[in-house]
Amino acid sequence: MKKFPNALVIMIGFILFASLLTLVIPQGSYDRVFNEDVQREAVVPGSYHQVNEDGLSLYDVALSVPEGIIGRGELIVLIFLLGGCFVVIEKTGALQEGVIWLSNKLRGSEATILVIVGALFATGGVLQGLQEEVIAMTPVLIYLCKRLGYNTLVAIAVSFGSAIIGGAFSPINPFGVIVAQNVAELPLLSGAGFRLVVLFIAFGAWMIMTIRYARKHTIEKEESNDETSTLSTRSVIILSLLGLTFAILVYGMMNRGWGFNEISAEFFILGIISGLVGKLGINGTSEAYIDGFREMTFAAIIIGLANSISIVLEKGVIIDTVIYGLFLPLQHLPTSISAISMMVSQAFLHIPVPSYSGQAVLTMPILIPLSDLIGLSRQVCVLAYQYGAITMDIIIPTNGALMAILAIAKIDYKEWFQFIWKFVAVIFVISAVSLIVAVYLGI
Repeated sequence: MKKFPNALVIMIGFILFASLLTLVIPQGSYDRVFNEDVQREAVVPGSYHQVNEDGLSLYDVALSVPEGIIGRGELIVLIFLLGGCFVVIEKTGALQEGVIWLSNKLRGSEATILVIVGALFATGGVLQGLQEEVIAMTPVLIYLCKRLGYNTLVAIAVSFGSAIIGGAFSPINPFGVIVAQNVAELPLLSGAGFRLVVLFIAFGAWMIMTIRYARKHTIEKEESNDETSTLSTRSVIILSLLGLTFAILVYGMMNRGWGFNEISAEFFILGIISGLVGKLGINGTSEAYIDGFREMTFAAIIIGLANSISIVLEKGVIIDTVIYGLFLPLQHLPTSISAISMMVSQAFLHIPVPSYSGQAVLTMPILIPLSDLIGLSRQVCVLAYQYGAITMDIIIPTNGALMAILAIAKIDYKEWFQFIWKFVAVIFVISAVSLIVAVYLGI
């Protein structure tokens, strides 16, 4: 059997496939105006019209590769500096000590550790749409799961998967629900109670499925030559600084409007301090950073190539045509069916539009007037966007963060898809039921 294509081949394949789509899908465009609430351009409802622009040349397609990487510059810098920081902390021995200490303390309660880890990552997803930050933590999470007797797939499901579930069902994800509610002119935190209930149901289902799989596919536990039941003072200081850094990160994003650059600077400082506290010295700390940069290079390129797909579709002027074709038929369906169809359409649209905040700005101005027309509440419209678009980040190969994590974990996409599709199917069933309930309750 031939080896399944790796992440790089898949990304290049999608770029070429996107370029072929520009040859068969009619060009079209919505008019756009600047939206002050979200500080982005938003489409004007009802303004779709066909256009006749020059087609893409082979050179234009090739040019999208460097343009895609450059367009994700801030995120790529974050990945490099975050990865370097975690390699520094790893070389101090603090992470290994912490993992050994935790696994020894909760020996015999492995499922409890999975729930704790899953809850932490889900909280990150709820608060700030945690995704790319998981890339640098992947080696540590894999080591933790191997200590517990679980395979690499479990490590990704309990971390990245939980973060996506948190982001998809969050009442306060700033890149998801907040953006969508602003465009839909809904009050901040409106519908939060309903979202929290569904969040707990979805996260509970996710953890049950993850733990059930983990128990059925146990591996031999990885042991260390340096087992210890206590943490050294240096490790306690470094791990405490790590926890403090994440607390500051959440505060900065929620209250100070932090972006990738501020987060990058924060973790760069953490790496320097951790290296000095861990007695790596200036040279040792810098060498650890270099190792981290080296390990993150492929992940950074994958992130950039994922962006190239969107660039090809935008240059080909077909994104708006796809949106128009997906959502126009919804006005002829019953209300509950329209809500579920919105979710499904948002899920499919997320394949060529991997930025879910960008997808909110693209689709909400079109769907809100449509929702008003068919008697569907704007809140349900936002829910359908959240559940459809963000959940897909767990499984779509155009999500650069997912593909980068799989590359680091040495898992090919076929193996991941075969593992995760049933999990995603269950989450979509929960989402569909919750949309029907929301329509019935008049959320």
